[in-house]
Amino acid sequence: MKQVPSAWQGAILVCGKCSKKLDGGFGKKGRTPLAKLLRKILGVGKGRKATLGVVETRCLGLCPRNAVAMIDGRAPGTWLVVPKDADVAELTARLAAGPAPAARNQT
Repeated sequence: MKQVPSAWQGAILVCGKCSKKLDGGFGKKGRTPLAKLLRKILGVGKGRKATLGVVETRCLGLCPRNAVAMIDGRAPGTWLVVPKDADVAELTARLAAGPAPAARNQT
């Protein structure tokens, strides 16, 4: 088995089906897909040399209305639902900061 090195520190999974239903839905004119806008704002680029991977997947199965389902691979226990026309700057700041520490289950 061959291994290929990557600079990724995590992966952001964006539901492609949700993005397609919104016809983009983000950016100044509301026509840019979320994955493309995240890549641009975070400045991570494409491919394995990027520091953070932004991957548009097939349907994640959540299917929110007028929103896009998204998973931060660094915190897979919490899925995000990003509404159409949401403040993407706030979202990218949250993603750039990294995942929030997991809450401990106190019983």
